[in-house]
Amino acid sequence: MSVTGVEKDPARRTMTVTAEYPSPVERVWRLWSDPRLLERWWGPPTYPATFEEHDLVPGGSVTYYMTGPGGDRHRGWWRITSVEPPHRLEFEDGFADGDGVPAANMPVSFASVALTALPDGGTRMTITFTFPSAEGMEKMLGMGMEEGLVGAIGQIDALLAEGATG
Repeated sequence: MSVTGVEKDPARRTMTVTAEYPSPVERVWRLWSDPRLLERWWGPPTYPATFEEHDLVPGGSVTYYMTGPGGDRHRGWWRITSVEPPHRLEFEDGFADGDGVPAANMPVSFASVALTALPDGGTRMTITFTFPSAEGMEKMLGMGMEEGLVGAIGQIDALLAEGATG
């Protein structure tokens, strides 16, 4: 599996997931910039994502839903705050109700994605989520965010191996 580490820092209210791939930064970036590729890995293996809106520009929106094994749908959204292709992406990340309206009862986290070239030509991907409060972090981790994210990221290896990113 590509995930090399998960670090949780309750004092800073962060969770950082690090993964490494034997592919160049530009190929890994396409997994974020192409919504059809993104939906092949974003979300745990049993909850595949479908992206409806995907506007990776500062101020842009990304909306999606994950479909569970029983057909249940869980909506999410991103509000893009910064994009520096092919190395950096930052966004607010939240849940939405069935109509796509941000869910007021769920914490909104801030995600920072960094893609760094490795000396061997591979890529290190670091995703850091910062939570609004310790309670918000506990709630998200209690819902399985760590396991879901590690499972989702674990699907990237197969996409890169099959040449899905060119």
